Amino acid sequence: MKTILVIEDNPEIRENTAEILELSGFKVVTASSGQEGLAMTYDPMPDIILCDIMMSQIDGYEVIRQLKRNPLTASIPFVYLTAKVEKDELKLAMDLGACAYIRKPFDADDLVRTVNHCLL
Repeated sequence: MKTILVIEDNPEIRENTAEILELSGFKVVTASSGQEGLAMTYDPMPDIILCDIMMSQIDGYEVIRQLKRNPLTASIPFVYLTAKVEKDELKLAMDLGACAYIRKPFDADDLVRTVNHCLL
């Protein structure tokens, strides 16, 4: 069973995302901040990370920067879940090494399809 780390500061979105993924057969662990998410990437190491961009203290861009600098976490597929829709935001996310960029609100089937694609 693949493990997904969901880093999302909005409790409702975090819980709904986790439920969708659990119903699709994934094990899900959640974090309510970028800092908490970074701390949770080591034990157990997730197979994929889904992360919001707009969070206080450590945003999603800083989360991926720190993960990509560490050889232990650099290869973990990373997917942004965000309300940001500007093209320059999408470009930055992909330039930083994200596997995908999902805009909120998202369709449950699209979420699962994207996660499965990034896990290949």
